[in-house]
Formats: sequence, structure tokens, C-alpha cells
Amino acid sequence: DVQLVESGGGSVQAGGSLRLSCEVSGYTMSSYCMGWLRRAPGKEREAVATISRDGDYTMYTDSVKGRFTISKDNAKNTLYLQMNSLKPEDTAMYYCAADRCSYCSGGRCYRGLNQGYSYWGQGTQVTVS
Repeated sequence: DVQLVESGGGSVQAGGSLRLSCEVSGYTMSSYCMGWLRRAPGKEREAVATISRDGDYTMYTDSVKGRFTISKDNAKNTLYLQMNSLKPEDTAMYYCAADRCSYCSGGRCYRGLNQGYSYWGQGTQVTVS
């Protein structure tokens, strides 16, 4: 079974940083595209970032560009989200997700930022005050 387990959430003051991790099992990470999404109270789920299968191509929602960095370590089967300069509006439950890549061009395979995913973690809470 595919399993995704997030960690690293917590409470932080505005301007602070957090690093989320997502450990994956049940499949070969290098064969899937992955992303981070979040859901704030009373709001719809929002795609935050996505990363290509080989980790060489990333996309971000406009509100986090320049502050968040998505990365992956295929050898460790772990996806990361480095979050800097956090703002209160970043408060949300953060989820990692995985699915087959949708697009391949020039050897680069990736998934659209706002595409859905088949596999999800349980989420980790980030609270910024």
C-alpha cells in the first residue's frame, strides 16, 4: 500500500520558518510526481507546490513564491517543504500527495500544479501567529 506520512508542522511566529517532511512507502518515489497542498479553516483546499519526478522542475502558487521551496530526496523516499517568512495566512493543515506524472517533455515529467492526486498523507498542522 502507498503511504505518505507528514511531519514537521507546529506553531511559529510570523516571519519564522518551518520544514515539513513527507516520508513515503509502498512505491518507488522516483517514479511519481508529488506536491504539497493545504486547507485553511473555512477555505477550499489549495495547491501550494509541485515537483517533477526527478526533482528538477517545481511550480508554486503565487502566494508562496520566493518563500517556500519544495524538494525531494529519492534515496530517502522523502519530500520536503521549506517554509520561510511565514505569514498568518499560511496557517492551514498541510498535506503531501502523490500520483503518476501527467506530462513528459524532454525527459522531464511533472504534474500540473492544480491537478488532483490519488494518494494523500494525513496532514500536519501549521499555525502562524
